[in-house]
Amino acid sequence: MHSTPRFLQGIFPFEGQGADKPALLHDSLTYTVPAGITTQPLYFRGGNSAAELITVVLVRDGAPMRYFPIGARSATHVALAVVEDIEDGSVLELHVAAPEGLSTTVVVDLGLVEV
Repeated sequence: MHSTPRFLQGIFPFEGQGADKPALLHDSLTYTVPAGITTQPLYFRGGNSAAELITVVLVRDGAPMRYFPIGARSATHVALAVVEDIEDGSVLELHVAAPEGLSTTVVVDLGLVEV
């Protein structure tokens, strides 16, 4: 079986809209599963430069799928290998939820594999 890795990653500044109001972190952090392909999330890594807790939210087709809290000036690594299949046509996005007005930078790395 042939597989192709895909990554949503980078270092992004943002301003918090509220801890309960996740917002798209950056336009480049959107992925649509190609027709005829199934995608599996493999891992999430993230780093938070703020002195407050933030949460990165993996959103599938407009609904929260997974929450990744990242502590103040901390990092996280969550293995997701073979947790579930994402069907073709699904749209994945990385959003961030943080206290309103918090202005900081986050590092994100979501690894996916197309099978």
